[in-house]
Amino acid sequence: MSLDTAEKQKLIATHQVHETDTGSVEIQVAMLSKRISKLSDHLQGNIHDFASRQGLLKMIGKRKRLLSYIKNKNVQKYQDLVKKIGIRG
Repeated sequence: MSLDTAEKQKLIATHQVHETDTGSVEIQVAMLSKRISKLSDHLQGNIHDFASRQGLLKMIGKRKRLLSYIKNKNVQKYQDLVKKIGIRG
C-alpha cells in the first residue's frame, strides 16, 4: 500500500523541519505511520495475505528504530512527534 504523490507532499509539508527538508526522521516516521495504517486496513479484509503481513512487520520495526533514535537525541521532539502523529496510545 503505497502513498500517492499528493499524500506524500501533504505529509512533507506538515512535518518538515526546514523549507527544503524532504527526508528527515520526522517525515520518515510520518510516512511509515501512514503506510502502516493503510496496510493494516488492507489486512483486516485480507487475512491470508502473509506477504503483506511480513512487510507490515518490517515497517513497524523500522518505525520503532527511527522513534528510538529520535528519543535518544531529543525527548521533547519525540513526544511532540508521537502526539502529532497520534501513535502510542
